[in-house]
Amino acid sequence: MPIRPRLPRGMRDFLPADMLRREYVFGIVRDVFERYGFEPLQTPALELNEILSGKYGEDAETLIYHAQHPGGREALALRYDLTVPLARVVGQHQQHITLPFKRYQLAPVWRAERPQRGRYREFTQCDADIVGVAGMSADAEVLGVVHSVLSELGFPQFTMRINNRKLLTAIGQFSGVPDERLGDLWRSIDKFERIGAAGVRGELVERGIDAEAVARVMELIAGQAGESDPLERLDQAMGGLAAAQEGLRELRDLGATLDAMGIPTQAWTIDFTMVRGLGYYTGPIFETVIEEPNLGSISGGGRYDKLIGLFRRDSLPTTGVSLGIERIIDLMDALDLYPASLGGTVVQALVAVIDEETRPQATRLAADLRQAGIHCELHLESRRLGRQLQAADRRGIPLVLLQGGDELARGQVRIRRLADGSERTVSRNLAVAEVARLLA
Repeated sequence: MPIRPRLPRGMRDFLPADMLRREYVFGIVRDVFERYGFEPLQTPALELNEILSGKYGEDAETLIYHAQHPGGREALALRYDLTVPLARVVGQHQQHITLPFKRYQLAPVWRAERPQRGRYREFTQCDADIVGVAGMSADAEVLGVVHSVLSELGFPQFTMRINNRKLLTAIGQFSGVPDERLGDLWRSIDKFERIGAAGVRGELVERGIDAEAVARVMELIAGQAGESDPLERLDQAMGGLAAAQEGLRELRDLGATLDAMGIPTQAWTIDFTMVRGLGYYTGPIFETVIEEPNLGSISGGGRYDKLIGLFRRDSLPTTGVSLGIERIIDLMDALDLYPASLGGTVVQALVAVIDEETRPQATRLAADLRQAGIHCELHLESRRLGRQLQAADRRGIPLVLLQGGDELARGQVRIRRLADGSERTVSRNLAVAEVARLLA
């Protein structure tokens, strides 16, 4: 009996039509990254387990896939993200890296998630990070990347939500939450969008945090209707705390830089209920959401000034963002944002073969088209012309070139456009130029 073909849950195949859509998105992402001056980087899928472990927080540690070659001495793991590998690269190759170091990477990562819509066990991350810049100009730069990518992909509405881990720490301290319970505080606040204010309040009390402290926290994070400057409210409430002052200053600088970049104010907002789950963030944090349809955040990132210090004597200020490319692609499918010109095949023209006697001339014609940069397929089997045309039509190939005995005798080529069945006959020496004109 043949083996039943199937995939592990949370893993996917991408057939050619799917890959063309994905490569369209990747192409825009790469173009934006490079337009902002980010350089490409490649890191291996497998890292030493000691490199990845202990970097992501308790909740994430259980999602790392561990790997071990039989009899091998090294404990290995599939990369969970592209950020820790970047920190390892900076520590390992520091003599070859000029600061500030702006890098991007598009590569698969693996997480032992519970598969669901928009969440997979293997997926591609698209990261852009800046190493060596402490000022908020770097954080604004990576947010500018997000805004440019989503705008160029055609999303009509999205919101970049911004917060600061220093402010979250100050909110806990001001409210009377012990430092050792700040992790519990953040985990509960991170659920605000899903369970609401009442749910967060109840969960914090269940975690054993004093009810009065919980009330103060909720008053600070929940905001007020019609509030024009949420930072001013927190400044008045707890501006005496050093952590609060630093966090407020960073967010004000970040907002001013976004304004100077021309990013509209409706594209971003300050949201004190947004936490981000990873444990290495130290300053501004951000994520992007689309309300309809809502698949969760489609980008996330922030400042992590201490992570690189795990791999070298002194750390370096670093900030970055990761685009949730899988969710972005799912949303583009749902909203039909792909250009009409994006077909289901890379082939632009098929050179049909009328019979085996004319195959040499057809082969030469295909070679000329390819030399001119046209994506051309030569029919390789002996099939009736009708079947060749049907197959080309099903695949969405726009043009078919035909040379039968009559055309060869007259030194001509017939070019058929399959969308409407129209044909034109041109001399053989003009065929390549005519195909290029029809494809333009």
